[in-house]
Amino acid sequence: MTRLFDSFQRGINYLRVSVTDRCNLRCIYCMSPEGVPWMPHSEILSYEEISAVVRIAAELGINKVRLTGGEPLIRAELPELIRMLSEVKGIDDISLTTNGTLLKKYAMELKQAGLKRVNISLDTFKSDRFRYITRCGELKDALDGIDAAMNADLHPVKINMVVMRGINDDEVLDFARMTCKQGWHVRFIERMPFTEIAEVVPSDELRQRIMAIGSLLKAESYQLSAISGNGPARYYRLPGASGTIGFISPITEPFCSACNRLRLTSNGRLCPCLLSDEGVDLKQPLRSEVSSEEIKRLISKAVALKPERHHLCEDVPISIKRRMSQAGG
Repeated sequence: MTRLFDSFQRGINYLRVSVTDRCNLRCIYCMSPEGVPWMPHSEILSYEEISAVVRIAAELGINKVRLTGGEPLIRAELPELIRMLSEVKGIDDISLTTNGTLLKKYAMELKQAGLKRVNISLDTFKSDRFRYITRCGELKDALDGIDAAMNADLHPVKINMVVMRGINDDEVLDFARMTCKQGWHVRFIERMPFTEIAEVVPSDELRQRIMAIGSLLKAESYQLSAISGNGPARYYRLPGASGTIGFISPITEPFCSACNRLRLTSNGRLCPCLLSDEGVDLKQPLRSEVSSEEIKRLISKAVALKPERHHLCEDVPISIKRRMSQAGG
């Protein structure tokens, strides 16, 4: 049981760890065409430093870890980090968020190292549109990655689609049908306002569209226990579908009241909220070899900084210095 509670009595048991700020794609809703300046390798936490943070956080009650990037599979020898984390007492779930383009090569090795499950970003089934959205990717690589994850038993494999009006929202029903055809677990995500590339499509509108092909039934409890993980999605299923449909709605249906997570950036900043620049530096204390008790104090300090909610639904300017690719999504 967690010993970490923020000022609003939310229990914190989930740590997202960005292992790199680098990515092999340049998705239009995530970064500019030229990308972002990469941090020097010396500024990035080593696997030993990440493992130390996770071990100390586990002593405070963190029991779930998700590895992100950038694109985490860009980082060399990622399975070794997963092996290290799988040996940390108290950590019972290690997952990965990826664009899937490198999974064909690494899926089985990741599974053998201790990875439990993956979330794969896929925003279109059209090759030309995939190249437009990612600016440099190939659809086949992502689809091969999904197949590899399935074959490696990295279940549940969740497919994340960021819905953008006028860009890919005409494919929503195609993605929904995959929950029937292939048993996919598809989550439709409202686009975050880091760029102005397209209008947000509200989740309620998506639900209405999908109901044109079948009633949306609340996912049964046995399905939820297997797929819900630690995230904010609301899950449904189409009649007869073995897969599920989830909606992640940070704009129109905020889920801050149930937020249970912290984010560790690749350069060692522990952030209590994706939409805030508040945070605590852990890199310098780690490299100064401070005690575990001091790191625990800093983790608790970060938890205390956690805001009650974001202000995306209000007429309040959002000013965040770091990019989505640098914060781990």
